[in-house]
Amino acid sequence: MTTLQEIYIWLLNNQNNSNSLCLLGYFNYHGLEIELDKQIAIELYQKAAESENRLAQSNLANEYIYGKKNYNLAFKLSKKLAGNYAYGMNNLGFCYEKGIGTNYDEEKAFELYQKAANLGNFDAINNLGWCNYEGIGTDINEEKTFELYQKAANLGNLNGTCNLGWYYCEGIGTEAC
Repeated sequence: MTTLQEIYIWLLNNQNNSNSLCLLGYFNYHGLEIELDKQIAIELYQKAAESENRLAQSNLANEYIYGKKNYNLAFKLSKKLAGNYAYGMNNLGFCYEKGIGTNYDEEKAFELYQKAANLGNFDAINNLGWCNYEGIGTDINEEKTFELYQKAANLGNLNGTCNLGWYYCEGIGTEAC
């Protein structure tokens, strides 16, 4: 028996706390040691989220944005998470930027990305780069965009790495490669 199988069996037998439920949902969502079943995963995330499990709430918010589109619930969960949780702030910023469950508000999106970036969220740092590139809630600033993409890439953000590579190839904010 592999370690992953042992963990899965343990999770099945210990569904008494929100962390176990959330992880079991992850196993179902990604088909780890079980046939992929996103509906069961969502049910497990919902149960864990009711116990205020932030990771389960984050997973649900993302599912409602990108999977089973329910923009009102995505916004509601993201708003709840945005209190002092950088990931939630970034998600809420995305909701405002794209009008997911709320009105478009570029300034609010930028503000939330900035708060999340100040807390070290590398997705938010990358999103700030995008805002500076497109002029979303701020002025267009290629040099600032380059700096933010570089910072996000240095922190391990894959989108930041791709964006930084694109900037180097195009010579935007730096010399072309």
